[in-house]
Amino acid sequence: MKLRIAPAPAPAITARRGVVYARVSTVRQAEADLSIPDQIAQARSWCERQGHELVREYIEPGASGTDESRQVFQQLLADARLQPRPFDIVVVHSFSRFARDNLAYALAKRTLSKAGIAIQSITQPLADDPTGQMVESILVAFDAYTSKEIGKHTARAMKENARQGFWNGSRPPFGYQVVQAEQRGQKVKKRLEIVPAEAALVRRIFGLYQGRKACSSA
Repeated sequence: MKLRIAPAPAPAITARRGVVYARVSTVRQAEADLSIPDQIAQARSWCERQGHELVREYIEPGASGTDESRQVFQQLLADARLQPRPFDIVVVHSFSRFARDNLAYALAKRTLSKAGIAIQSITQPLADDPTGQMVESILVAFDAYTSKEIGKHTARAMKENARQGFWNGSRPPFGYQVVQAEQRGQKVKKRLEIVPAEAALVRRIFGLYQGRKACSSA
């Protein structure tokens, strides 16, 4: 007579209240209206599959992951300290969306852990054990390294662009306007051009300042 061993029952899913934190680094990315909606849609889908309830969306448009003073990020951490806690898990697309700085990530995770709240990356699923914690720390460190490297190369490119006399972007100072200078492949290079009407006012402002300075020194 053969002894049959019944298969172990599948572990029951414990429903938890989740929130999603979605972030992009620049306002331009946010205005494109692609990345943040995709992050939220994937978080919703993940919560549905896991049997969790998505109770809130924390959306941070145009904020660097290296900045731990992000307004929405800090609001999430403040809410996590409330009693009773309003949610049980923070869902992010990847750990880099939560933070791109080792210390900021560690401090934020400590705050959440003290409140009994977990962080879940839907694209980087890890086990809640020593091995998973080690891999998580490596991923966060690599994100921080990548962010610094990108920043270094971006600064170098902007410096060279300015050396060649081109405008690096953002709102031009009063008295100038941005005009197209030339096109290199798909890239449009721009320069600053004086706006005569505004320039006259700028010269008058500086003239008045120099006159007051001369009077005060007399």
